Amino acid sequence: MHQKRSYAVALVVSTLVGCLEVALTVVVVLLYVQTQPPPDKAPNYVEIGSALVGIVPLIGFISFLLSLVFVLPAVALADLLGRRLGRHAAWWSAPLIMAALVASPIWSVATYNDAETRATLVFWASATASLSAGALIALPRGEGLLRRVVLWGTGVVAGTGLFGALGLAVGLLPAYEPPAIGPQSMPGSWIDHTGNTLVFTSDGRVTASGVGGRSSFDHPGDPSPSCSGSGTWVYEGGRDVWTQKVRIDIPGCGWPAWGVGGTAREPRIHQHVGDPGSGELYKLRKASDGS
Repeated sequence: MHQKRSYAVALVVSTLVGCLEVALTVVVVLLYVQTQPPPDKAPNYVEIGSALVGIVPLIGFISFLLSLVFVLPAVALADLLGRRLGRHAAWWSAPLIMAALVASPIWSVATYNDAETRATLVFWASATASLSAGALIALPRGEGLLRRVVLWGTGVVAGTGLFGALGLAVGLLPAYEPPAIGPQSMPGSWIDHTGNTLVFTSDGRVTASGVGGRSSFDHPGDPSPSCSGSGTWVYEGGRDVWTQKVRIDIPGCGWPAWGVGGTAREPRIHQHVGDPGSGELYKLRKASDGS
């Protein structure tokens, strides 16, 4: 004989599962970021961490609300089908019930906002999968369900972060590295976000047209200068891909060596700009033949 369902426990379990899903998503995103080229301005992880901690109550409230509106009805309907069709019906019916429950509000909002069908389908599938996880985990009856969810959920989140970090350390995950561009990759036009260019030639000459980027020796309050003129360039391989540099000598342009970033398909060269230690980069990308 089955133990009587405690819907209060199911609600708490589903809310907790929603919070753990958010935590797991944050860990996966942080690991993914380590495999991508850095942004123009380095993120402040202290501020990001503080913001995430600050919104924990909001995440918990949203998870509780979604559990109350969608997960609890799905669990109740799955229980009903389980009593009518057999206990196994509750397991396979829960995701189908959830898909039906979330379809109406999602498609109503999408229709009102004239959203793309593909994006709506992806969101619907994602919402169904996320909420179905809470329903399926809340379905079992018996003592200790909440404790098991806490232990296993925390273990999954912590384990993902630990094994992800180990994977990055030993090379199982492709941690980001700048491309080894070499001097043969430099000839051509390199363009910034406003269309200003550095044009390199294979004989070691370079021409700047309105290129801006403050020297690290300038006062932080000085405006970023734009520079035009002609001069020479030299590629320096360095000890590894992180220390390779491109030195450009143009009269009137007091630039330190340019760093290398981007990817092998879309290489970049950059200068550190802004206040010292800000991590802000001024980048030029290698223009393709058509740009």
